[in-house]
Amino acid sequence: MDSLTQIVLGASVGEAVLGKKVGNKAMLYGAIAGTIPDLDVLARYFVDTVTATEWHRGFSHSIFFAILFAPVFGGLIHKIERKSTATFLDWTRLMFWGLLTHPILDAFTTWGTQLFWPFDLRLAFQNIFVIDPLYTLPFLAFLILAMRQNRSSLKRLRYNQTGLIISTSYLLLSLLLKGVAHEKFIDALQVQGIEYTAIDSRPTPFNTILWTANVDTGNAYLIGNYSFFDSEEIEFTVYPKNHQLLGRLQENDTLKRLSKIAEGWYAITKIKDILFFNDLRFGLVSLDPNETRFVFSYELTIKNDELQVKETEKSGRDAKKLFTALWGRMWGN
Repeated sequence: MDSLTQIVLGASVGEAVLGKKVGNKAMLYGAIAGTIPDLDVLARYFVDTVTATEWHRGFSHSIFFAILFAPVFGGLIHKIERKSTATFLDWTRLMFWGLLTHPILDAFTTWGTQLFWPFDLRLAFQNIFVIDPLYTLPFLAFLILAMRQNRSSLKRLRYNQTGLIISTSYLLLSLLLKGVAHEKFIDALQVQGIEYTAIDSRPTPFNTILWTANVDTGNAYLIGNYSFFDSEEIEFTVYPKNHQLLGRLQENDTLKRLSKIAEGWYAITKIKDILFFNDLRFGLVSLDPNETRFVFSYELTIKNDELQVKETEKSGRDAKKLFTALWGRMWGN
């Protein structure tokens, strides 16, 4: 999830663990704990694109990381807060839950997380987008209300608990909504007589009303959208895989690693003799049926007999257009 959401979750968890003893400092250190796992993004400044992408939501998003570093950070805080009545074990417990709840929440997103690192298993339930205002804003509001109360106040406890309950309930509701939307896609494929080998569904950005699905039909992918307010049948747009354009690159180790990152959901496009690897899991940059650009796309070039991978830059203008289009499409076709 986005940084704000993880800060709110971490602060709320910190309050639940130690708020009664140390007040708002529990929220502060909980927020820090909720931020730490995402520092793995700094790897992009030290390693190549593919390696940095592999590391993202890996070790730092695991149970192992939480167990290993909770006492380290807990001990550091204990030294900083020498005058506090909280013990080393108190701070360690706060950091453990702050570090652990971060990847647990991330496991519900499209990217997922390697919660059980070092085992090669990525959990990705794909029932909530990385930014969802309906999850974050009510949670934030109750956290602020709790923050303004005395640490021993019953209202403080209830406000924080309410925020946790509402956000968790919404997360569980999104699982139910995913199940319903997924079945709608399957029904549409059956009605239209489309044969397929795999289907992958997820919410579109910022909401859980409009859903999208990638469908593998063998030589091509179909992409369709479904809103709970739709009155017409789902339409699917065809996107050729074009894997043959890779030629010998299909056997390249770097390309295989990139394919593994995309979990096999990728299409190749060729623009002015340059190949682009497109990760389908995060969708297109617009809802235009003629759109061919994907949110996550990588330029492939050969330099000194080695495959170079460069992530294409994202445009703020595209994001604004997509948001406007999503808002309109969300209310039905």
